[in-house]
This record gives sequence, C-alpha cells and structure tokens, in this order.
Amino acid sequence: MKISARNVLPGKVVAIVRGPVTTEVTLEIAPGVQIVSTITSTSAESLKLGEGAKVYGVIKASSVMIATD
Repeated sequence: MKISARNVLPGKVVAIVRGPVTTEVTLEIAPGVQIVSTITSTSAESLKLGEGAKVYGVIKASSVMIATD
C-alpha cells in the first residue's frame, strides 16, 4: 500500500459496532491505546473487517484543535 497521508497508524481491530448506515471500528494502535473510526457500513463490508484484523488507521486532517475549560 502506498498513500500520501503521513499519519498512517498500523493497528488491530478490537471492536466493531455495525449499523444500517455507518459502522464504528475501534483500533488498538499500541497497548492500551485505541482510536475509533466511523465508516460507512458498505465500506466495512467491502473491507471484510472483523475483530483481530490487522489494518491501518489513516488520519488526514487540515487542523487539530485544542481546548481547555
């Protein structure tokens, strides 16, 4: 796989919550570190995602905001 995004995080699928339109996929990218992605259910089916699958989380954002109380 080649991709222009710089933030490519290898991980393992640890949970999937399938819905009629979107599917929530939780990746463990390091011991105790998880990220969650919401993708279309069609994409989840196309990728044949399942718990334990080795995948990549690709983050492409123009900004990251920080806030405090």
